[in-house]
Amino acid sequence: MIQKSTITFAFANSSGAIHSAIRQYVAPIILFTSIVLFVSGCATPVGIDHVDIQTGYQINNANAMSAGEASEASKMVLRRHDMLDRFETEPVAVLTELHKGLRPTGHDTRLFALAELSLLHAQRTNDRAYFLASAVYAWSLLFPEDGASAPLPPSDPRFRLTYDIYNQAIALGLAAPNDNDEDEDEVLLKSGKYKLPFGSLDVTLDQSGMTWGGYPLDRFISTNTIDVRGLRNRYRTAGIGTPLAASLAARPPSTKLAGSDRLGPKTKVPVTALLRLNHARSSLASGKLSGQLEVYAADQSSIVTIAGQQQSIESDPTAALAYQLNNSPLYTMEIAGFLTGGVFTGLDTKNRKQDGIFMMQPYKAGKIPVVLVHGTASSPARWAELVNELNGDPKIREKFQVWVFIYNSGAPIAFSAGRLRTALTNTLKELDPDGKDPALQQMVVIGHSQGGLLTKLTAIDTGTKLWNLVSDTPFDKIKVDSETRTLLQQSAFYTPLPFVKRLVFISTPHHGAMLAAKAIVTDLAAKILTLPVNLMSGLSQLTALNSDARLTSWVRHPPTAIDGMNPNGKGLKIISSIPVTAVPVHSIIAVLGDGPKEEGDDGVVAYKSAHIDEAISEKIIHWGHSCQDQPETIEEVKRILFEHLETPDAARP
Repeated sequence: MIQKSTITFAFANSSGAIHSAIRQYVAPIILFTSIVLFVSGCATPVGIDHVDIQTGYQINNANAMSAGEASEASKMVLRRHDMLDRFETEPVAVLTELHKGLRPTGHDTRLFALAELSLLHAQRTNDRAYFLASAVYAWSLLFPEDGASAPLPPSDPRFRLTYDIYNQAIALGLAAPNDNDEDEDEVLLKSGKYKLPFGSLDVTLDQSGMTWGGYPLDRFISTNTIDVRGLRNRYRTAGIGTPLAASLAARPPSTKLAGSDRLGPKTKVPVTALLRLNHARSSLASGKLSGQLEVYAADQSSIVTIAGQQQSIESDPTAALAYQLNNSPLYTMEIAGFLTGGVFTGLDTKNRKQDGIFMMQPYKAGKIPVVLVHGTASSPARWAELVNELNGDPKIREKFQVWVFIYNSGAPIAFSAGRLRTALTNTLKELDPDGKDPALQQMVVIGHSQGGLLTKLTAIDTGTKLWNLVSDTPFDKIKVDSETRTLLQQSAFYTPLPFVKRLVFISTPHHGAMLAAKAIVTDLAAKILTLPVNLMSGLSQLTALNSDARLTSWVRHPPTAIDGMNPNGKGLKIISSIPVTAVPVHSIIAVLGDGPKEEGDDGVVAYKSAHIDEAISEKIIHWGHSCQDQPETIEEVKRILFEHLETPDAARP
């Protein structure tokens, strides 16, 4: 039998040998490894990595919508329940377990995770039930019941993200099946019973918001997935609801409103859809939810009350405007509208007024009209940048309404100016037959290029000068039918329109355009331009019924718009000799280069032609002729409109 002391002695001897071996062989290895790790900078199990500010922001703010992955807030919930990896392989089971674990009240972190993770799963599977579930969870978090305040402080990034999740989930949850691989994401707004992963959602549609300007709204397209091009700024108001662009359906005859015939046929209306849920939080356990689908037009409503609190409505008017002009026939008709006598070439104007005045929004009493008149071979589409900026300014949007005038820019200037005056007069009679809206009497007219000449003829008195230029016969002595007499009266005799209170000229050839002075240009225009049919018919009647040699000579060679901008033209000289004194006028003049403005031009109109002494302000824009979309031009127009509001009569409405 071995004694204990013997074993102890043996172990002690063995231990000494081991220690000796460690000191001799292992210790150097450990020391060498430590030196290598130190030199190579090998990361410790817990530590940090320095990144740039963009990477850091992405790490802290990545979410289901921005990066196609769950945010850190939702990942934390998954990690706490050991579900992070499971969510990638068993998302339905994970979402079901998280839903079942909801307490009757509170549980805000889990509600947020359910909202985001349901949206993420729906994105991956295109399952609309989960999109709607995401909206339900988000609403339950944002608007707790019994008057309780929102659980998330505004500084919490989850707060705004929850709004975005709700807004996006509504659009996708109500999306129409897209079987044709179309780019447009149509949203179906209708009553019905919708499936949820944990039950069902009964939705009723509030019809009160489904009309605009007397027209039923139709075909709602989500602007969440629209990328705007061609406009500098995208004006979008953050809030609750999913922003949409709606089309106008055919108008029932019984719903005609004042001015409804003057809304453009291709108008896209910025609206917002809101799904208001009833007792959403307390209904999650039973799975039986209900709600109302409400629609708000951006020009009609900006605030909605939810749970006793006012909420801003999300809107995206710039996207709707860009969508309206996308592949618009207005662009393709610009040259055709110059060359031919047709006023609305390429436009479907059925059930619309044919005199040329169109409105961007339904008429609203108390708003001052701003009328935009385009130039040669152009169209109202060229005002898009200005319109977007005007509507993007809250005060201007509140005080003004934008109208546009479209015309055949190859026709005689006097003829087009007569149409503009008549259209404006008719529009005011339609909107306010009893004269009860003083805002309509404070109209501002803005004209670019040739449009500026038309604009001037709304505010000067020409007497008989233009008629005497073409005829020796007094106007009341000529023989024509009543229709032709009215046309001639409108085209040859001008007095200031009483409701036009301010003019703005942009690149306007008051004393003629440079190219119009060249005979080759005027001769070519005379050969290729087709004048309006009603004008040609009236001129033919003049020669047939009247013995006036000078009038007959003029009728045989009626002037085109190019003739009307010839610096040597007698008609233009008469118009330019009459200053505007009835109302204040402003000039915005484009000049290329940095030389003296007096010697400059914009490539089409010289400064000396665009300058008028009676202008109370003159703004020089260093740009080419088409400067109406330049920031300096737009800011000057806004300044002028604010100045207009300061006048006593304009301020009164």
